[in-house]
Amino acid sequence: MTMTTLTIVDLHSRIEAIFRKAGLNTLQAGALARVIVAGERDACKSHGIYRIEGALRTVKSGKVKPDAVPELDLNEGSAIVKVNAKGGFANAAFELGLPALAERTRRLGIAALVINDCSHFSALWPEVEAVTKEGLAGLVMCPSYATVAPAGGNKPLLGTNPFAFGWPRNDTSPYVFDFATSVAARGEIELHRRAGKQLPEGWAIDADGNPTTDPEAALAGAMLPFGGHKGSAIGTMIELLAGIMIGDLTSPEVLDYLGTTTLAPFHGELIIAMSPQAFAAGRPGDPFARAELLFEAIVGSGARLPSQRRFAARRKSEMEGIVLTAVELELLDRLFDKSLDAFS
Repeated sequence: MTMTTLTIVDLHSRIEAIFRKAGLNTLQAGALARVIVAGERDACKSHGIYRIEGALRTVKSGKVKPDAVPELDLNEGSAIVKVNAKGGFANAAFELGLPALAERTRRLGIAALVINDCSHFSALWPEVEAVTKEGLAGLVMCPSYATVAPAGGNKPLLGTNPFAFGWPRNDTSPYVFDFATSVAARGEIELHRRAGKQLPEGWAIDADGNPTTDPEAALAGAMLPFGGHKGSAIGTMIELLAGIMIGDLTSPEVLDYLGTTTLAPFHGELIIAMSPQAFAAGRPGDPFARAELLFEAIVGSGARLPSQRRFAARRKSEMEGIVLTAVELELLDRLFDKSLDAFS
């Protein structure tokens, strides 16, 4: 198989050019390119360049505004910072709101960033890592479209509802996890379908509510929550906090609005940032030093911290570049050449 290595900067330029040609403004194109490159850089193919087509389909459908300029509402006197994405992608709105969120959190100890009226795109770990770079702990969550059956149910009502957490660490990568509250991300099922591979048992049910390992049947049916009733409860919590509580759409409402799961979901997002120093003030010990003792004990027991594979892949990409196959390069060329005409 022919492989080509691109620098991170070169790949970003190519992806941003695709989005700019498709009509996205600088804010939207740059933010999307950064998160897609992050997926490729960290060897997370399910959140890499394969997602470009989905973003472009969403633009072509008219369900996202490619030239949106998000608006920041500092909501002075409150711990809540709000950004109206104005119908654009969440990524640009997050980048706008992050500095205000960090300032508010340092001042108050805890603050929240609410993003409304946005199309969510890709993973949450780039956002929660951005919070940790501010020296803050963070929680990020959002609904999706209804593709997950609640525990014991036989039809999709919940979204994959990703949930991410990050804890800052000095001189090393943060402690970060980011996972769907379904057994697997929908993108993983799509990758299995494209590769002609069967799914592991316990991932999905078909349209009649029967267990299936066929990705086509799974996409037509429903995914299952991780951990049975536990994942189902967490997924429901996210519908409440990051949908209803912030006055935005729940996953069933998103699916009603879009009418399809082939487009980026349109909803809101909730980011909660916390200052470990503020919470631990007046108590003995440095919270960061105490956290390191816990991490050392976990690793010393033979376990590993989450995201270590990603961070290792990142270090390699930063030193050696990002390796793409001939098929992936052809995809980039085709999407740039044909833009929104590359698909029906």
